[in-house]
Amino acid sequence: MVARARGKTWSKVVWLRYIFPFYEPNVENWAAEARLLRWLTLLWLLIGLIVQFSASYPVNGPNNVIRQLIWVWLGMIGFNFVTRTPLKYTLNIAPWMVLLVLGMILSTLVPGLGETINGATRWIKLGPILIQPSEIMKPFLVLQSARIFGDWFRLTWRTRLLWIGIFGLVLAGILLQPNLSTTALCGISLWLIALASGLRLSYILTTAIGGGLTGFISISLQEYQKRRVMSFMNPWADPRGDGYQLVQSLLAVGSGGSWGVGYGLSQQKQFYLPFADTDFIFAVYSEEFGFIGGILLLFLLMAFATVSLSVALKCEHRVKRLVAMGAMIILVGQALLNIGVAIGALPTTGLPLPLFSYGGSSSLASLFLAGLLIRVARESNEAEVVPIKNR
Repeated sequence: MVARARGKTWSKVVWLRYIFPFYEPNVENWAAEARLLRWLTLLWLLIGLIVQFSASYPVNGPNNVIRQLIWVWLGMIGFNFVTRTPLKYTLNIAPWMVLLVLGMILSTLVPGLGETINGATRWIKLGPILIQPSEIMKPFLVLQSARIFGDWFRLTWRTRLLWIGIFGLVLAGILLQPNLSTTALCGISLWLIALASGLRLSYILTTAIGGGLTGFISISLQEYQKRRVMSFMNPWADPRGDGYQLVQSLLAVGSGGSWGVGYGLSQQKQFYLPFADTDFIFAVYSEEFGFIGGILLLFLLMAFATVSLSVALKCEHRVKRLVAMGAMIILVGQALLNIGVAIGALPTTGLPLPLFSYGGSSSLASLFLAGLLIRVARESNEAEVVPIKNR
């Protein structure tokens, strides 16, 4: 009877995890870094949902936030699954997921299969749902690149060249959508993971030169990318044309002053600032919460990066260490790139602000990456069980 009652109680706990995925009954048994990363992720996500409601309400009322909450609910289920699953199992499925998502990326290039929005074909439409494969690729690219570069010196040249070719095909597929910003982010992440793994400097430098030339050629051939770079250098030269987005973003950031105009009171989101709930959501945040709010968000990102880097440095397992570094690079690096665009420090890109911007694929990928970080933190602080051999 006692065992049956315990079984029913445990069953209720399992179902509660899915119905309310923010609940985690065993979190007190986690390592300190894992608990801290979980709370920082949830805080980041909560602030993002609050800002998302304000940024999207003038255009779609509560509809965007309701859809975003559904994606976050699904993402949190995946987040909990990743934090509870041994990393070796997640690493084992990574190569197959890279190939599957690569097929989805290439399918966007086939006429009739990809969904075109604002001149770019980056989505696959499944009924009313839009999936962006390049976002879904990010966590699996981190996992598989950590496997390849972490075990580089034990792999045959055939395996090395095979996966270098697949990584190159992934970047080429994203670039042809066209999506230079995501290509650059994924390429830089791969490069930094390879650098952290201790590859020869000649390989690293050759790859960096090749990546830089590819970016230069893409900007030279794509007229809209060239205009973005030129408008970034002087947006006020054409404030109603190519410089319009950046000018409106700068007006929003500047209007916030020190303390902001107040939550929900942004004027630029009232049909002036394009993509206020996605690419330029930080501009809305800055206008409503001001310079102080922006600094506090940067402190949050700095705390997340510091704890993540501490987890990576403490981890003795080579591949797991690279997983932690890759996840941190994409999450924090993408956030800083998005903020840099909003304040005019970088050319306009299409990169969302993780856990802030509207988008289901981005939310799923970001929570998956955060889950990987927490899983590495948990495993790096757990003792490895070594079987005793019979003599």
